[in-house]
Amino acid sequence: MSERIPASGRPSTGATKITDVRRKPRTWTGLWFIVPFLAFYLLFLVWPAIVGLYYSFTDRSLAGGEVSLVGLDNWNETLTDSAMYDALWNTLVFTVLSVPIMVLLALGLALLTDHARRLGWFLRFSFFAPFVLPVAVMALIWNWMYNPSLGLFNGVLGRFGLPGADWLFAEDTAMISVVIATAWWQVGFNYLLYLAAMQSIPKDVYEAASIDGAGAWQRIGRITMPLLGRTTVLITILQLIGSLRVFEQIYLMTGGGPNFATRTIIQYIYDSGFVGLRIGLASSMAYIFMVLVIIASIAQFRFFARKEDR
Repeated sequence: MSERIPASGRPSTGATKITDVRRKPRTWTGLWFIVPFLAFYLLFLVWPAIVGLYYSFTDRSLAGGEVSLVGLDNWNETLTDSAMYDALWNTLVFTVLSVPIMVLLALGLALLTDHARRLGWFLRFSFFAPFVLPVAVMALIWNWMYNPSLGLFNGVLGRFGLPGADWLFAEDTAMISVVIATAWWQVGFNYLLYLAAMQSIPKDVYEAASIDGAGAWQRIGRITMPLLGRTTVLITILQLIGSLRVFEQIYLMTGGGPNFATRTIIQYIYDSGFVGLRIGLASSMAYIFMVLVIIASIAQFRFFARKEDR
């Protein structure tokens, strides 16, 4: 026979104990589902971060040998290294050039696809397809197109009687050439986020605006853009972090050249640790760069939060 509940509406002590006993197995069952992810997270992220911090205070080398503590020597060398500041500057230049292009281009392509009727499926495929290519394939494609003698771009310029350019071999054009190739390769992800956000906007809102006499540009400016505000914040933050961590395409396309004009901070950390074999020095660089990325992300979060509040 079930236990009665008092008139006050509160269950008796016995009912409470039965409920607690029934809830505990469910709680532990849910926790077991996150154990595999938690194990991988601790093993491949938290533990390497702790080990890397320890290495930054040692003279650890990939060449082997005895490891000894050197205190803040690696950190002092990193902070006084002019080559590191040059790499940071190249990273900043790449970020400033790539983030606006990747955000605005993705928005424009999403608007084009959203308003296209018959060719919508073709546009979605065309704009997103480059994103699934491996970085090595992308680098081979664009290295061929940038080739000074046999490349597509110089061939087109030659048809119009214009002189060609050493796209990846000149300091003035190497960085912007990599930015263009990166935009073609990576814009598909931002484009997909924008397109999904646009298609989630109720069509009734656009129909009501059309009845009130709003044109296409007015609907975009007064309805679409404000409702895409949070999506724009997300894409901008993700793109900022991704641009600051750029490495693969630059390493494959230019190797950091010419004359280190495109060598970013990630490549400099790689060169110091795996080419120069100085893991301790590379670890200190990595942590300094991590702090800079965190500061940039927090500043961007606060900027967009204040803008949204206004």
